[in-house]
Amino acid sequence: MKSNLSRRSFFHKGALAAALSTTALHSFGNGLTEAVERTPQSSKPSDLKITDIKCGYIRNGHSLFVKVHTNQDIWGCGEAVDATPGTYHLAKMMGQRIKGKSPLNVHRLFEDIRRSGFFEGAQSGMYIAVLTAIETALWDLTGKAYGMPVYQLLGGKFRDKIRVYCDTAAYRTEGPKPEDFAKAAKDAIKAGYTAVKFDIDERTDPAKYDAYNWTASPGEMERMYNQVAAVRKAVGPKIDICIDMHGRYDLTTGKRVAKLMEPLNLMFLEEPIPAENAEAYKIISESTSTPICAGENHYLAHGFRRLFELGAVDIVMPDLQKAGGLGEGQRIANLANLYYVPFAPHMVASYLGAMASSHVCASVPNFLILEWQVYFDEDPMFKEIVSFEGPMIQNGHIPLSEKPGIGVEINEEGMRKYATPGMPFFE
Repeated sequence: MKSNLSRRSFFHKGALAAALSTTALHSFGNGLTEAVERTPQSSKPSDLKITDIKCGYIRNGHSLFVKVHTNQDIWGCGEAVDATPGTYHLAKMMGQRIKGKSPLNVHRLFEDIRRSGFFEGAQSGMYIAVLTAIETALWDLTGKAYGMPVYQLLGGKFRDKIRVYCDTAAYRTEGPKPEDFAKAAKDAIKAGYTAVKFDIDERTDPAKYDAYNWTASPGEMERMYNQVAAVRKAVGPKIDICIDMHGRYDLTTGKRVAKLMEPLNLMFLEEPIPAENAEAYKIISESTSTPICAGENHYLAHGFRRLFELGAVDIVMPDLQKAGGLGEGQRIANLANLYYVPFAPHMVASYLGAMASSHVCASVPNFLILEWQVYFDEDPMFKEIVSFEGPMIQNGHIPLSEKPGIGVEINEEGMRKYATPGMPFFE
């Protein structure tokens, strides 16, 4: 693509004004100019229009990947997780609602889609998850159009690398024993991680009262403590340990487990009870010195407001691949910051989602830590379905991409063999 003087003139005229609000320019007034010089351009931004949205699914539909195409040789990539099975036609409908519009008005397009769906479920769930993927792709596209990384569009960065905790997936061992937890923790530390996470809810635990009772039995409580105590003994006092209960217990058990874990000095206890009842979370948080974390199953900044107003959680963990996107993720983090609550996003997406989340984590002061899955290191699929430069991870941190946009691309051909059967694939 060849540069066009009218577009370059447009950027030169706006560079000095933009520099006043951009936090990481090389020198006054030069950052946007240099970005323009290195970015392919065919016309001024006002001529950039959305022409199509295409999507593909993997993981039996639980991972949605979106590409927003334009009338120029430029596109944006986004991803959503969990609340996505069966949403192909929803994604295409949202695409039709913004077709022909400029992709650079990210917040406006987000509101156009959200407000048009008030009676279609635009408060949470699948609607917001799909909107998340599209919103993320719009940020990626805008960054590419302006030759800037997404964190710069979000106002700049507080850090160059994003610390992660390694979800060790010890649950893959049926009925894991304390020694299995200890070994998984030591393996993660050996790989360079300084924080680990374990799931302590076990649906098949023979000590359970029954399959539907949310109260943990004494046998379950003993198992949970012994597993986590083995981790603390294995890694010593300076490694952060997080544990997850996946919202599968009741208030009584949540309080008891939080209290039981106090001597083990956890970084946080995640979702001891379901997401819906903020008042119940407040009761648990006030009963213990163990930090309580929630937010994976909350949507939009609206969904987090009550948690903050009540002081219901110590740490907030929105999933930036389903809570509303990158702009909404930053709003949630900034809202949390008003209440002095740390921001530690949940993340079970691909490396595209991990890097997209990293841009948000870099852009806010109250970032604590980001989730990382051990299967990124072990399963070749996660390197095949995306394209990127450099290592995914270094010494327990994601190096923040400086490339325009998110810095990670969807690899359609690599993803094709993992596509969900019976679903259209980027059509």
